[in-house]
Amino acid sequence: MQQYYLCMYLLLFVSFATLSLFILFYKHKSRFSNPNLPPGRIGLPFIGETFQFISCGWRGHPEKFIIERVAEFSSKIFKTNINREPTAVFCGPTGNKFLFSNENKLVNATWPSYFNKIFPFALETSIKDESKKLRGLLPKFLKPESLQRYVGVMDMIAQKHFESCWEKKDEVYVHPLAKWYTFWLACKVFMSIDDPQYIVKLVDSFNLLVAGLISIPIDMPGTAFNRAIKASRYIRTELLKVIKQRKIDLAEGKALPNQDILSHMMLTCTEDGQYMKELDIVDKILGLLVGGYDTASISCTFIVKYLAELPHIYARVYQEQMEVAKCKAPGESLNWEDLQKMKYSWNVACEVLRLTPPVQGTFREAINDFVFNGFFIPKGWKLYWSVHTTHKHPEYFPEPEKFDPSRFEGVGPAPYTYAPFGGGPRMCPGKEYARLEILVFMHNLVKRFKWEKLVPDEKTVVDPMPRPVLGLPIRLYPHNTT
Repeated sequence: MQQYYLCMYLLLFVSFATLSLFILFYKHKSRFSNPNLPPGRIGLPFIGETFQFISCGWRGHPEKFIIERVAEFSSKIFKTNINREPTAVFCGPTGNKFLFSNENKLVNATWPSYFNKIFPFALETSIKDESKKLRGLLPKFLKPESLQRYVGVMDMIAQKHFESCWEKKDEVYVHPLAKWYTFWLACKVFMSIDDPQYIVKLVDSFNLLVAGLISIPIDMPGTAFNRAIKASRYIRTELLKVIKQRKIDLAEGKALPNQDILSHMMLTCTEDGQYMKELDIVDKILGLLVGGYDTASISCTFIVKYLAELPHIYARVYQEQMEVAKCKAPGESLNWEDLQKMKYSWNVACEVLRLTPPVQGTFREAINDFVFNGFFIPKGWKLYWSVHTTHKHPEYFPEPEKFDPSRFEGVGPAPYTYAPFGGGPRMCPGKEYARLEILVFMHNLVKRFKWEKLVPDEKTVVDPMPRPVLGLPIRLYPHNTT
């Protein structure tokens, strides 16, 4: 009798499990049931093609996921299933133009919901809402005419950075040093903080926070996600202290209203005529620091990599930078006019951004049903665009794997083919800031050193941003000793 009941329980359990899997699979399948959807594959139930999408980056070739499917389906748009979400991948300049032009009309930016655990915004709004508010505050501060006065400050920080971290060293690891440089610069320009000891405490926490953003979102002690949440709390507490002190300094005349973006935020009214609360400012400064931390450091890192591999490119950059340096008096900092002379250096940086863009692409979400290129896109679907559908396509960039800065001379690439900073209303507002910090980095680097890679075949992985797996170790050869 006991065996009979045991068999019955087992049968009921198997039947229930089978029925549950069928219902879940049917729900998964039904989201792809419209007959006029783009061609493509949806992969396995639940996980879809997430592993294939991520693993291409792990192997250092994130573009393969898209290039292979475009070729297989002979279509500039295809469907897939990423992170358990039905997703349409838009390819080529036509796809880029459509998504960039229809921001807030047919599509909206989207982020994983678990990001809100790392960024628990003060007003309990979503990361999407906070990002929109932040973008509304930035244009005035980040436009070229506003940034001009920071070139000298950037040069001062760069000089301190190279003097303390590069000079009198035989070998260095470029990637961690580039991250230190960009974070130090952001603290100085955004908040007028340049105390190295204080910045070290913040940057260690920022490394934990950034690592948690790309980890499995399991909030348990010891996990990267849990450490990121704790790091976010610590950074927010520290930023709140900075804001409270700045309020005192502004009242006593020790700080200027226009000295940095922190003062700008504290003295600027929102749309409803109210000044922002301290915790709101914390949220926005945190978002600004995160947004400008990793991307520029990656660009600086890979500029070093390519200049090591291409001595003829290095020679032209060195020549241009020394022409700038010869026009400066001893101890005189770089200025805005100096950076405008660095045309070839910026073309080199643009080619690095084409070949190794820090951001591979971004997700949008369909606000309503719409039709693109004859295919039906349902409301709620995720939409993905990738720089690699144009950056490495021979139709738009002949010999796409060849490093050729001349691509950016004259009028440059065709519209919507080159998009390392995105496009449309969501184009990165810090594009000009990034240009300045990259050029200042290049100037201070090449006028001091030549270098060689210590690991010639060092692998690059993308998870989700590109990075050299060993940190790009190089051997330095100072110019004054060669």
